[in-house]
Amino acid sequence: MSDLSVQHMDDAEARDVVAAPLPSRADPGDVHNEVRNEVRSPRAPRKPKLPRRHLHGVILLDKPLGLSSNDALQKVKWLLRAEKAGHTGTLDPLATGLLPLCFGAATKFSQVSLDADKRYTATVLLGQTTATGDAEGEVLRTREVTPEMRAPERLRAACDAFTGEIDQIPPMHSALKHQGRALYEYAREGIEIERAPRRVTIHGIDILHVQGDVLEIDVRCSKGTYIRTLAQDIGEQLGCGAHLIGLRRTGSGGVSLQGTVTLEALQAMTEAERDAHLLPADVLLSDWPEVRLSADDAARFLTGLRRRVTLADAPQVRVYGPAPASADHHVLLGSAHIRGGELIPIRLLSPLEVQGMLDQATPPDHPI
Repeated sequence: MSDLSVQHMDDAEARDVVAAPLPSRADPGDVHNEVRNEVRSPRAPRKPKLPRRHLHGVILLDKPLGLSSNDALQKVKWLLRAEKAGHTGTLDPLATGLLPLCFGAATKFSQVSLDADKRYTATVLLGQTTATGDAEGEVLRTREVTPEMRAPERLRAACDAFTGEIDQIPPMHSALKHQGRALYEYAREGIEIERAPRRVTIHGIDILHVQGDVLEIDVRCSKGTYIRTLAQDIGEQLGCGAHLIGLRRTGSGGVSLQGTVTLEALQAMTEAERDAHLLPADVLLSDWPEVRLSADDAARFLTGLRRRVTLADAPQVRVYGPAPASADHHVLLGSAHIRGGELIPIRLLSPLEVQGMLDQATPPDHPI
């Protein structure tokens, strides 16, 4: 066969190939999908979220240094798997100590702790004034602290000058609002806002320790007292200036550091051990007089009706009703005040909250 014939046959074969239907072209997406299907590993099943729990009570937290009150609350809420929680007043990140955390029905009484008198151990450095009144601010002025200024009688007189009812001007570096913005936001911009004095009560100041230019005092005061401002005022009264270098809350209303637990300790506990640190909701009302009602009066009181009592007038009392036979204590119904022989409700628990507290207080039966 000549080369020409070979060429002719190749052309014919080529025409046959061209005439034949081409296989359908794969969609690029399908190719990629096949590749992905081959290399994709099976997705690991998601770990199921632990359900939240309807807990009722109070954790007395010993707040650590550097953590905000809300951050501390959220960490403990997560550890307890609590459905509802709230704290009882802001404690600055630079402060440590008592921070009552409320859960469930106890949140109804968080305002009680907010309004309660407070107690602090304050550490004051004499001789330096700062922009913020504490150790975070820039030092504005340094003055000599003479031996006469450190004399016990001079320190006592300076503290006594600020006991009783006094007027404090809130510091610019505070969370107080002006036209919807916190004062510290203006302070960071170098803007000074005029602040009206606020009336507070200093019930007492005890001098705990003096070492060099460092003064440690115990302060018992009303809500809203700025300890930074108090430290500055004591320094100016002495004539050397001062600022706050340490603050620890040791009391709020009827509760103290006794019975507190640290965040680190809670993190190391089992859930049952954490639950054991959950105190009854009425721990926040422990310094109030107690009123116990009969079953009939308790039922009516829970609906908001006033009840007749043969008790003296009182601005605030805690009210209890008889618990079922399965519980060994009376059950909290709410708070009230007494006026003219009438028990007048202030904050009431719902029947579901009352039952929830009873269930929580009664351990479940364990099969033998």
